[in-house]
Amino acid sequence: MQNAIEIRGLVKRFGDFTALTGVDLTVARGERVVICGPSGSGKSTVVRCIAGLEIPDGGSILVDGHPVAQSRPGEVGMVFQQFNLFPHLTVLENLMLGPMKARGLSRAAAEARARALLERVHIPEQADKRPAQLSGGQQQRVAIARSLCMEPQIMLFDEPTSALDPEMIAEVLDVMVELAEEGMTMIVVTHEMGFARKVADRMVFMDRGEIVEQGPPGPFFAAPRSERCRAFLDRILRH
Repeated sequence: MQNAIEIRGLVKRFGDFTALTGVDLTVARGERVVICGPSGSGKSTVVRCIAGLEIPDGGSILVDGHPVAQSRPGEVGMVFQQFNLFPHLTVLENLMLGPMKARGLSRAAAEARARALLERVHIPEQADKRPAQLSGGQQQRVAIARSLCMEPQIMLFDEPTSALDPEMIAEVLDVMVELAEEGMTMIVVTHEMGFARKVADRMVFMDRGEIVEQGPPGPFFAAPRSERCRAFLDRILRH
């Protein structure tokens, strides 16, 4: 069966700084991969390249067998640290915009899809509010629903809870757990190791622009093979 994502020799530079030094990563359909590592290790750059938001300087990325530039709009959904909602639109309008503009859905069909997805992320009652009227956790759930409105085959999450107050993190992670349980192909950049243990099929540890170690969550947490990974986990699991 064709893989959802195939990355070969991915290189990305920002000026004199090399963010990725030749990354290889394959993600199967339905697989949930969690990427962790210290700040500046290249985690976010990998997912931004998969989403087409950064242009690689070397290597290749295939999404469902096609180069990123040839994938259809919405094939890959992405949720960021910041919610990036349009402040002048209601929650419902934020969700309807993409399907109507990029997919040609009628207003009625787009609204029906949007309302169904607000149910799915457990905030149907917020449909007519503006983003500023919502909590951070609610805004992030709207952002997830907005990505799902485009019916993506793959969802990318770039530290989706890092901008949230602690009490709001669980409500966003709960929605992500539900998505994982439904079989969505997911790559999640996060420091939420409890979530990672619960949903990841595979853990990937990055440092200095390269993948240092990867494997199933059990052995990854219990007995990391590299000193760099061991030191990172010791530090993050102490908090």
